[in-house]
Amino acid sequence: MKVLKHLFENNRKWAENRKESDPEFFNRLAHQQTPDYLWIGCSDSRVPANEIVGLLPGELFVHRNVLKVKHIIVCGHYGCGGVKAVLDNAKVGLTDNWLENLKLIKNRYLTQIESENNLEVRFNKFCEVNVIEQVFNVCSTETISEAW
Repeated sequence: MKVLKHLFENNRKWAENRKESDPEFFNRLAHQQTPDYLWIGCSDSRVPANEIVGLLPGELFVHRNVLKVKHIIVCGHYGCGGVKAVLDNAKVGLTDNWLENLKLIKNRYLTQIESENNLEVRFNKFCEVNVIEQVFNVCSTETISEAW
């Protein structure tokens, strides 16, 4: 984690600056995860997708391919709607197909997740396990295996 320490520090500063300039930014963002747009872009890091189309975080899903990078960041978050939907066995429509992998993870860790009585702790544990599993998934791809 030493290599990424500056990213965590930059993120902390970014969050502080956002809250300072707009105290309600994160409160609004928490209720804004219903984007009308999906951006599928190339790996060109010079294109900040939501910024160039004038949208805020949460207003645009962004998916990019990755080309010749040194580090891959698998970033999850607490409060993830997909994790919550799978945890609650909820149907969410078209996104259900994207959540199939999460259902497998839930089944793999069901005993560990359900051992928690507190629903918030259970939810957070599932969010954490999901990120760990996604790291394993990325690491097991042929592209990453060959690069290593």
